[in-house]
Amino acid sequence: MEPHDSSSEVAGAWLQPGSGGGGENASRYTVRSVARAMRLMEIVAEGPSAGQTLSDLARALGASKSTTLALARTLGAHGLLRDARPGPRYTLGTALIRLGDIARGQLPLGDLCRPLLSELASMTKMTSRVAICDDGYPVFIERVDGPGSVRFYTPLGQREIPYASAAGKAMLATMTDAQVRAMCEQTGLKARTAHTITDIDSLLANLDLARGNGFAVDDEEDAEGIFCVGAAFFGHDGACAGAVSITGIKGDLPTWRVKELGRAVRRYADQVSEILGGVRYSERDRAIGAGA
Repeated sequence: MEPHDSSSEVAGAWLQPGSGGGGENASRYTVRSVARAMRLMEIVAEGPSAGQTLSDLARALGASKSTTLALARTLGAHGLLRDARPGPRYTLGTALIRLGDIARGQLPLGDLCRPLLSELASMTKMTSRVAICDDGYPVFIERVDGPGSVRFYTPLGQREIPYASAAGKAMLATMTDAQVRAMCEQTGLKARTAHTITDIDSLLANLDLARGNGFAVDDEEDAEGIFCVGAAFFGHDGACAGAVSITGIKGDLPTWRVKELGRAVRRYADQVSEILGGVRYSERDRAIGAGA
């Protein structure tokens, strides 16, 4: 029998602020075993589609095989992980499909935005998307493909890096320079293409331009030959709630057309702000000043 790993137990595993559980930003109570189980699911999600062995998971989790096996079997019993054969190799479980559908149903913003996205896609002839802001990361929840044969593989429901996408940069542009620096310390500024901005000062200058324009541009920074424009929208509390963006083939897009598309995306983002009870971008500074 392998050594008992007490960190997987619920009893006595409550973490409070200041006890190593994340400080002031942590929730009041965190169960270590649940947090570890969630981390295990993330490791499986980030791994190969064929799944990962128990040894692979234990190594990535930094836990014993017995603890990892107990977590995997518990998650498997609830359909959150699947024991794929031959193996065993663990993959995500089918219960997540059902939970994902339920979560999407409980977050109706995508449905509310779909008519606007359809209009925007039809007008610009580009794929339109809406993302929510998840701690500074864009998470796309709805899209409408533009007319024509070109289709972009744009998965929904996962965090995207903020510094190389138009929606992400639009969100970053609502933050202070200090907040942007802190965010980039978390993510790093790794090059995704030859056009990716990998210098923090250059990124801050780019975001300053986005603030002045009211929209951000991804100029082949996330994928070669792909161009995006994004604009942030705001909730009733004045905080950035997400962004609307459009995606298309770069080609020989003139500057005047970029600005035209940016203003269009800005208008539709403002409409989303209104749906959420927020203010338009042009009124945001005034609203923040009034609330100070």
